[in-house]
Amino acid sequence: MNYLDFKQEFFEVGCFNTHQIRAWNPGFQSNNLTRWTKQELLIKLRQGYYAFPEYLSQHDFSLYLSSRIYKPSYISLHTALAFYGIIPEAVVQITAVSSLKTAEFENDFGTYSYQKMREELIFGYELKPFGDRTIPFATPEKALLDLLYLYPFYNTPQEMEQLRLDEDYMQSDLDKERLSGYAEQFGNKALDRRLKIMINTYGL
Repeated sequence: MNYLDFKQEFFEVGCFNTHQIRAWNPGFQSNNLTRWTKQELLIKLRQGYYAFPEYLSQHDFSLYLSSRIYKPSYISLHTALAFYGIIPEAVVQITAVSSLKTAEFENDFGTYSYQKMREELIFGYELKPFGDRTIPFATPEKALLDLLYLYPFYNTPQEMEQLRLDEDYMQSDLDKERLSGYAEQFGNKALDRRLKIMINTYGL
């Protein structure tokens, strides 16, 4: 297999898997992928998923990969909250929510962490444009609720303060009606209690 022909076929795809490769060329030998990865012509993202190293320099491509290498999923929790400026910390891993089992992958683009949620709770995200592609991102309100739901130790005013949520954003930009509507969809009393603590702590 000629690498240049392979690259011409898949470079614009961005992220691709072995199923796509074999649909293009049923006789493709997987040892080509092993060899090209060792030669640093490809980057292995997880079992069966690859990208080209040229994308390492492309802004936000690491975010785009999140929903490509483990789907269905959408970016949420700390990564989404940092993206919106709701929490001050730089996030060292890309956090997402999925209806699949909890998983984590590490590759040259970063560390990807996926938290499992029931399928009926996979809502409240939107597709953000990324060049000619899109990235599924939780809305700010859903990212907060996902966090409170998946991290139940945020159950006191002191713990809520440790989140250091941006008070200007919380009071001026957060869609409180959407927050309340999403909370109703969870139908979870423990989450409702933690949400009430957050509301009181940040004066919403």
